Amino acid sequence: MFRHEKQLLQEVKIERPNPTYAAMLTEQLGGPQGELKAAMQYMSQSFRIKDPAIKDLFMDIAAEELSHMEMVAMTINLLNGHDVNAPAAASGHIESQVLTGLNPALTNASGYLWTAAYVNVTGDLPADLLSNIAAEQRAKVVYEYLHRQIADKYVRDTIDFLLNREEAHNTLFRQAFNRIQGTSSTQDWGVDENARLYFDLSTPGKYFDINNPQPPVFQNPDPGARQPQ
Repeated sequence: MFRHEKQLLQEVKIERPNPTYAAMLTEQLGGPQGELKAAMQYMSQSFRIKDPAIKDLFMDIAAEELSHMEMVAMTINLLNGHDVNAPAAASGHIESQVLTGLNPALTNASGYLWTAAYVNVTGDLPADLLSNIAAEQRAKVVYEYLHRQIADKYVRDTIDFLLNREEAHNTLFRQAFNRIQGTSSTQDWGVDENARLYFDLSTPGKYFDINNPQPPVFQNPDPGARQPQ
């Protein structure tokens, strides 16, 4: 069961309309790294999860992604302004001006419709968690690109909030991955010596050197430690 709380997760506002940027931000509404994709992916994956704690985690994050979708859509509304005005949008970014009457469309920034093909579900919890970790990282990268391309203080505040929430989800999925070591497909890692070989096929020189490769384990970094730039 879902309930819609009328207040946004965080207030959104803008300094001034910017229809071209509204189209760019639509990437995170209906694009392959966007909020709808994340919500549908985590919710779909949760349906077969037997661990109640991890099932809750997936559903909680999926529900929050829907709230992010609402924030993005509201920001797009504000950036588009009150009236249809196609000349105010750069060529190639006029989908909402000529087709949806400024309603935020479930498309990417180029107007391609959202598709369930964006959603990755395998039924294997380790594989799905690794997919989700990557999804959060990719979403963060897109928000970073979007942050660089707008000077509007309030839009940047919204993106800053969403960036930090992507980071939180990434950390939570990594913690869940640590918790399920030795289960499902992680039990099959290293079935023979070929799983622990690294073939150095780059010549001349050897820049990446590793012996006895190990499966990934994500540990929480020391919050006081300086992270590499």
